Amino acid sequence: MKEQLSVIKIGGNVIDDTASLQRFLDQVSSLNGPCILVHGGGKLATSLAADLQVPQQMVEGRRITDEATLKIVTMVYAGYINKNIVALLQARGCAALGLSGADGNLIQAHKRTGTQQDYGFAGDIDAVNETLCTGLLQQGYTLVVAPITHDREGQLLNTNADTIAQELAQALSRQYSVRLIYCFEKSGVLRDTEDESSRIAAINKTTFSSLKAEGVIYAGMLPKLDNAFAALDKGVDRVVIGKWSDLPQLVSGQNGTTISHE
Repeated sequence: MKEQLSVIKIGGNVIDDTASLQRFLDQVSSLNGPCILVHGGGKLATSLAADLQVPQQMVEGRRITDEATLKIVTMVYAGYINKNIVALLQARGCAALGLSGADGNLIQAHKRTGTQQDYGFAGDIDAVNETLCTGLLQQGYTLVVAPITHDREGQLLNTNADTIAQELAQALSRQYSVRLIYCFEKSGVLRDTEDESSRIAAINKTTFSSLKAEGVIYAGMLPKLDNAFAALDKGVDRVVIGKWSDLPQLVSGQNGTTISHE
């Protein structure tokens, strides 16, 4: 039987709020078994860009990563946020190791092309160094991964953290039984985005189609669920979407929204 691995993606307000981040990392450090934590940090990057008077352009929620912005997101994601999380986990007795995609050739990517919109130095993933990941996990490290990748020719690239979590989960499903957990501010996928009690406990491909047709699932949640089913198709055991403060229950499948084939 394969060992259970948790791949957890965290972003949003948790990264920006010290008390919330402390509570979340209390939970991460208490989990059993190997774990990879993938983080974002867009709000802090946007704030620093404003301080440095570097204009930011967003298209449909995606950041246009020009040369100046690439420097900022690398400093924020792979620098301050990553090392702050590592230090906080170490303080909790958790052997944490912070990595970007460039470290150890962890995540190779290419500059996004073929789209009408030029996203600048945005990266789409080509490969994950699963041998490196597996070796570090077997040594007992919790991996903390920043959403910066590289193209193996010296160019850093800004890459979507949700996608990084998905690709890591898929790659490592050959060695582990993987649960992929997306943590954010809501209790899961909601029928009414203003009503936390309207959480949908489980979604499969049939109910997903129905919920889309009803207009219950739309906008930003659509790509999350498309990615979830893609991960399941490529070997991930379970995908859960839910509130960061419920992490132990998300890991056990007792809260949030569980995405499955059936």
